[in-house]
Amino acid sequence: MSKIKVGVIGCGSIARRRHLIEFANNESVEIVAVCDIVETRAVEMAEKYGAMAYTHYEEVLQLEEVDVISVCLPNDLHAPVSIAALNAGKHVLCEKPMATSRKEAEEMIETAKRNNKTLMIAHNQRFVSSHQKVKQLIESGEIGKIYSFRTTFGHPGPEKWSIDGRNSWFFDKKQAFIGALGDLGVHKSDLIRYLLGEVAEVSAFVETSAKEDTDIDDNAVAVLKMESGVIGTLTASWSYVTGGDNSTVIYAENAVLKLEDDPDHSLIVQYKNGEVVKYQLDKIQSNEEGGQTNTHVIDHFIDAISNNKAPLITGEEGRKSLDVILAALESNETRKVVKVNKIPVA
Repeated sequence: MSKIKVGVIGCGSIARRRHLIEFANNESVEIVAVCDIVETRAVEMAEKYGAMAYTHYEEVLQLEEVDVISVCLPNDLHAPVSIAALNAGKHVLCEKPMATSRKEAEEMIETAKRNNKTLMIAHNQRFVSSHQKVKQLIESGEIGKIYSFRTTFGHPGPEKWSIDGRNSWFFDKKQAFIGALGDLGVHKSDLIRYLLGEVAEVSAFVETSAKEDTDIDDNAVAVLKMESGVIGTLTASWSYVTGGDNSTVIYAENAVLKLEDDPDHSLIVQYKNGEVVKYQLDKIQSNEEGGQTNTHVIDHFIDAISNNKAPLITGEEGRKSLDVILAALESNETRKVVKVNKIPVA
């Protein structure tokens, strides 16, 4: 069986620490092209993975042998490059947030449909073992009615994570469009939708308080009301100076569920009757040294293509998770509660 041939566009940290490693570890894949506007980075990754190096993504899209494009670029390039790749007949795995507007996201989705190609957004939280276990517990009815939740994603910021450090595009509003809320918050909007259904309304405060010489947001707190009526908070921050917090707590009728809130147990379920169940599951992905490498995103994407089935995070799913973040931005600007299904297309 011939291998699926991949071109990775963007050779920064997300490509180096996630995409390239996981594509290389998948036996069904051959990395044939890598691209970066910084030629030395492209050459370095090409030599490491036995691929051809390019500095213009258009050249990669013209390669007939390439089946898949992995988009690992600044946020403002996610939509235009994904759309160009889909129009070139390639399947696309795009980093999050998928776009900088509802209009861009819709165009990505329509382009994938028109070309009969797979578009997946690289949200990894759905694949975390504790999150999948909690989804099972919720759907089984065991924990009863959901009352409330809090979900948080924060760390010191992209300075150590990004290949360009403090000079990274993350701090350039034109390229990034959005800071911690789009970098981290959109992961949690995707997770909470996965666990609890759709978000109906959002009220949020979005601030720049921790980073100097930038107008990009670094702290955001949103109150979400789900379509089910459940209310909770979503927090995204680049100001957690002593390390990361990627936890979620769900308060339910029969139990309190603590996900990724304990260093030793990925999931702790505290039942109303006093029983406590501590699960030792695969740890959540982290950016720390020694953090779990396999997000399962690439394996899932390749499996979806190989078996001609829809991936877990389709373009539509990515757009709905983006809608929550766009609603939070609008709420902060207008100081009003925003209905998610009323987000403007523009």
